[in-house]
Amino acid sequence: MKRIFFSFFLLTFTIAGVYAQQNSALTVSELFKIRRVGDPQLAPDGRIVAFAIGDVNRDANRTLTHIYTVSIDGTNLKQITKGEKSSSSPRWSPDGKKIAFINSGQIWTMDADGDDTKQITKISSGAGNPVWSPDGKYLAFNSDVYPECASDDCNAQKEAYAETSKVKAIVTERLLYRHWTEWRDKKRTHVFVVSSGGGVARDVTPGDFDAPPYGASTGTDYAFSPDSKEIVFLKNPDKVEAVSTNSDVFIVPLDGGTPRNITVTNKGYEASPMYTSDGKYILYRSQMTEGFESDRWRIMRFNRQTGETVELTSGYDFQVDEMVVSPDSKTVYFTAGQRGNAPIFSVPVEPNFKLKIATHVKSIYNENTSSNLNVSNDGKTLVFLSNSMLSPPEIMRVDTSGSGAMAITKTNESLMRTYNLRKPEEMDWKGAMNANIHGYLIKPANFSEKNMYPLLVLIHGGPQGAWNNNWSYRWNPQVFANAGYVVFIPNPRGSTGYGQKFVNEISADWGGKAYTDIMNGVAEVLKKNSYIDKNRIGAAGASYGGYMVDWILGHNNDPRFKFKALVSHAGVYNLESMAATTEELWFVKYEFKGMPWENPVNYNKWSPHKFAANFKTPTLVTQGEIDYRVPVDQSLQLYTALQLNNTDSKLVVFPDEGHWILKPQNSEFWYGQVLGWFEKYLNP
Repeated sequence: MKRIFFSFFLLTFTIAGVYAQQNSALTVSELFKIRRVGDPQLAPDGRIVAFAIGDVNRDANRTLTHIYTVSIDGTNLKQITKGEKSSSSPRWSPDGKKIAFINSGQIWTMDADGDDTKQITKISSGAGNPVWSPDGKYLAFNSDVYPECASDDCNAQKEAYAETSKVKAIVTERLLYRHWTEWRDKKRTHVFVVSSGGGVARDVTPGDFDAPPYGASTGTDYAFSPDSKEIVFLKNPDKVEAVSTNSDVFIVPLDGGTPRNITVTNKGYEASPMYTSDGKYILYRSQMTEGFESDRWRIMRFNRQTGETVELTSGYDFQVDEMVVSPDSKTVYFTAGQRGNAPIFSVPVEPNFKLKIATHVKSIYNENTSSNLNVSNDGKTLVFLSNSMLSPPEIMRVDTSGSGAMAITKTNESLMRTYNLRKPEEMDWKGAMNANIHGYLIKPANFSEKNMYPLLVLIHGGPQGAWNNNWSYRWNPQVFANAGYVVFIPNPRGSTGYGQKFVNEISADWGGKAYTDIMNGVAEVLKKNSYIDKNRIGAAGASYGGYMVDWILGHNNDPRFKFKALVSHAGVYNLESMAATTEELWFVKYEFKGMPWENPVNYNKWSPHKFAANFKTPTLVTQGEIDYRVPVDQSLQLYTALQLNNTDSKLVVFPDEGHWILKPQNSEFWYGQVLGWFEKYLNP
């Protein structure tokens, strides 16, 4: 009898445990369990994909990344690097026999199975973003060096002196002397080339400039010509880089010579240069408007023989995010944000411009958010990352015709199934000037219309950005929803993915139409969903999203509803001081049509600090102290105003973080502070 009872108890306990496992709530700690798949690289023979997986070690407060391979059909998954140090950036040699990768800040090579590892670079300044030459003889990479140094010994000596010197003064005589989280007063990013068998690396972009410019860089931004005799790279030739988005495309012979600027007439950004394999063209992404970092990204084609430049994406009103050219040099495949997704498109390298059609761009694959495109050597298959608000990134394949889509990896499939996440619901409403506005509503996994829920409005940054149907480890809407909220994520004026006119309408109007778009969206959510308690509404945002929270703080007077609690992370608060302390000055100059002394009207009209007397809503203020994009003084000023107004408020500053809170334990603490703040006032 005891044995029967024990067996029954064990069976009951096991079933309950399985049920609990199948219905786990997606919390911050659960986010750490999700393996971070990225950087897929298709082998030249098209049979194997090399990629990286990052695993979060909360106790060590870091993410350990290693390289894996998997067959194109999803079988034969293998981990090919090991150890306590991360390995990343796998890149196949042209013959498919070797993989170059980064470990401990240096380039190594290994066989496809992980054997026969060899260190290729031993440069004191470190190496990143390796690129093979088509003949397999060289590897290009970037490194941050002292521009006055002509040798690695010189760089090593200067670095050793800087580390041991008791004087830590920062001295500069130019702008853009810091960027994101680092001071850039001494070093420059340069492109180097080294023999693929190892040896001394050679600087192919010497001089007092960055290549690529770190304001414009999309990661690599340099490439070898098909004959391996030339390199294309980016450089900003303007004297004052801080006010310029002029990243031009240059070419230089591999054996030395004077670089030639092939985009000298365009004053906007250029990025992502690459050659067609037949050597006829250089393709690159480009923006037309000088000083405007959010202008429409176009695909441009430069004829190496004639010097002619044409746009391939004319008539296409969305921003090209990334691209790859087919091995036969006939087709460009690219991704672009479009109404919350990032589909895959194609455009011919040589369109028939005589055809009277709106655009030569065609849709290939329109599911979720796609990135990291690869195309097989036979031109028949695309391999890429795909993710959504329901699933973190996994590697997929699809025929270039758009058919035959299938998952190659299912790294997190079983884990994600336990969270039972609800599919985000798309919604549309009318914003300012009766414009159509789009966004998403996310509900808790255990949602029931019989219950009443608080509403949490999350506002994206940019402002030229968007809430997309993608996975995020920062500001994950599903984490907020599964803490007991209905989450509303609007894409107001300025958001990308809705045409360039929609993007442009935020500039010099930060608290105008976008504010109305959001307010009307909240009102629409309340009108259509009776299960939301209109007396329990909170809002949170970062960067421009933080600006909008600060703006709401001074304008929380909509007669239709009131926000009960707010969270501002790295929010732009005082436009005047922001303009003088941020690093990328082209941004504020374009957004507000000059500096404060040049156009005080816009700064006075749209700065939240001008409305501090109205601050009455309880507000949590969070910030990374080494944030040079939105400097920490913005949050300190906001918190001071809140405290002097006797408004319930709290300040959380992370001394070791920048614009984003990235370290695992800091991220966990940040989520806890934010959710705790809303729990205090919204009672989910």
